Amino acid sequence: MRDYNQHYINGSWKTPFSSLSCDVINPANEEVAGRIILANEQDVNRAVESAKAAFTSYSISTVAERVEILQAIVTAYSKRIDDVAMAITEEMGAPYTTLSQPMQAQAGLGHFVTMIEAIQAFPFEQEVPNSQGQMNRIVRESVGVCALITPWNWPVNQIACKVAPALAAGCTMVLKPSEIAPFSAHVFAEIIAEAGLPKGVFNLIDGSGAEAGATLTAHPDIDMISFTGSTRAGIAIGHVAAEGIKGLALELGGKSANVLLDDCDFPSQVTGGVLMMMHNTGQTCTAPSRMLVPRDKLAEVEELAKAACKQIVLGDPMDPETTVGPLSSPVQFDKVKKLIQVGIDEGAKLITGGVERPTDLAKGCFVQPTVFSNVNNDMTVAREEIFGPVLCILPYDDEADAIKIANDTVYGLAASVSSGDPERARKVGRQLRAGQVKINGASGDYSLPFGGYKQSGIGREWGSWGLEEFLEVKALIG
Repeated sequence: MRDYNQHYINGSWKTPFSSLSCDVINPANEEVAGRIILANEQDVNRAVESAKAAFTSYSISTVAERVEILQAIVTAYSKRIDDVAMAITEEMGAPYTTLSQPMQAQAGLGHFVTMIEAIQAFPFEQEVPNSQGQMNRIVRESVGVCALITPWNWPVNQIACKVAPALAAGCTMVLKPSEIAPFSAHVFAEIIAEAGLPKGVFNLIDGSGAEAGATLTAHPDIDMISFTGSTRAGIAIGHVAAEGIKGLALELGGKSANVLLDDCDFPSQVTGGVLMMMHNTGQTCTAPSRMLVPRDKLAEVEELAKAACKQIVLGDPMDPETTVGPLSSPVQFDKVKKLIQVGIDEGAKLITGGVERPTDLAKGCFVQPTVFSNVNNDMTVAREEIFGPVLCILPYDDEADAIKIANDTVYGLAASVSSGDPERARKVGRQLRAGQVKINGASGDYSLPFGGYKQSGIGREWGSWGLEEFLEVKALIG
């Protein structure tokens, strides 16, 4: 069992002032996998003080010095990939062989590699002549001390896509990972320690959002907040940021539309869409949870979706054959089951899955991959972010109707469009109110901006776009 009873402050592991422990549950067997100590106000204050003290010197470090730091992290991280992956599997149930090792852990490394490329090409200072021949300068400088609050669903990915740009910008920081999935954050802090960062630049505390998170974000010495999580929590943090006039970046919920146009390759795109939806047990904010299909293709799509679900191997995340593991926690398990029942009660057509526990899995937070069809956009399952392995198939009448349905949501994080004509798909994609639109199942890219419209957030992460969130812009005149 993992026993993480210290926080990483000012370059070393410190015993917290708090003595309040919290069990971390392995969702595959519902047993205690480890414990952490939840930070109190004193712990938060110590971490912020450490970051503030380090800011004076780190903020004026050179680009070359920051590149060296990022490269040292890449070297240390590369040696710990398997440790990171194992921590993710234990804390939130991602299958080790098919997800946590090849994708989740690698994503964290990918953000640091990408940031090394981005920082070396980034225009931190630009000369701007005026009409009188005077040479002025635009300077981009560190925003300050940052509060980084990360979720449990892609834990290291979200840590890395905040820490990497913050370091590249010359910021110092306090990271508070989710108390549901803190193991990988502690392995990450060990990586930071091995990389030899200046003391106080990176600090880690454990804690709940209600206490440690609230105290951290409201702290007067925090200059910028970067948060990934629910829209509900994001709204609360937005109020705190407004009251303190703090910088703010929010990556929140999603209810992504996957628009299959009438000329697409349905066997390929339906299968791919179903498997992508069920990936990470549906616990991905960009998951294509609403599949929009031509009305006259609905019966065909239902059969294809049902067949695709049969490819899924649900089970022990340490079994190499497993492709989908448990939900992350008993709380999430209960939430998803209730929403599946709501879908049934509201009259959605259940194609496969349901609320019953998988017959061969007597324990663990396992939910059957579930597909609803003939869903309309007024149903709860079409409007709420379920964050579980639940796909809704919605029929549409024509292209304009598909665009209307896709945009009829409070969210706007991601979307997908498939067509036999890529330019037609791009034309539709331009009309979707989402921060990222994938064409014909295209893969993601760490150098491209990631973030959403509407209630899916504020700002962008990844690559140079994420770097800009951690910078202030100054005009040097004359």
